[in-house]
Amino acid sequence: MKNIIINLLLGVFIVSLTYAQNDQPRLSPKASISQVIGYTEVTINYSRPGVKERTVWGELVPYDKVWRTGANEATTIEFNNDVRIEGNEVPKGKYSLFTIPGEMEWTIILNKEWEQWGAFKYSEAADQLRFKVKPQKSEFTERLTFSVDYLSPYSANIVLEWNEIEVSFKIETN
Repeated sequence: MKNIIINLLLGVFIVSLTYAQNDQPRLSPKASISQVIGYTEVTINYSRPGVKERTVWGELVPYDKVWRTGANEATTIEFNNDVRIEGNEVPKGKYSLFTIPGEMEWTIILNKEWEQWGAFKYSEAADQLRFKVKPQKSEFTERLTFSVDYLSPYSANIVLEWNEIEVSFKIETN
């Protein structure tokens, strides 16, 4: 009888611990942008890490290594029609958006395996597209931010800003 009471109390204690855990806001909040370009909807889902008085480029985000381009889950980019990115054909679909930051040049990567946590299971064999862009100095941005700029009827630039760096690439649609 004593064992039953102890086991029951232990069970109640464990269950109460489970319920006592409140969902806390993420330190790197989720964000999403969506823009129609021509007849194509482009959607980016990502998490927004903050600088928080840290050295971002070269330390928090090492140079010359694959980065998830955000925090938590890998950043994704999705198109409901075929597009051209920096002149390269990309079939409609959903992709992970990875980058390899460098001091003078970044590599942007669209990877077919979009359900990933970070870049831990990144495989170059699943890359749909890789291309290079030049980073630009920008005004300080505390949280990683994606935006759409230079929007015209059939093209736009996707812009990533964080800390004092900005990179962008052109998307064209039919």
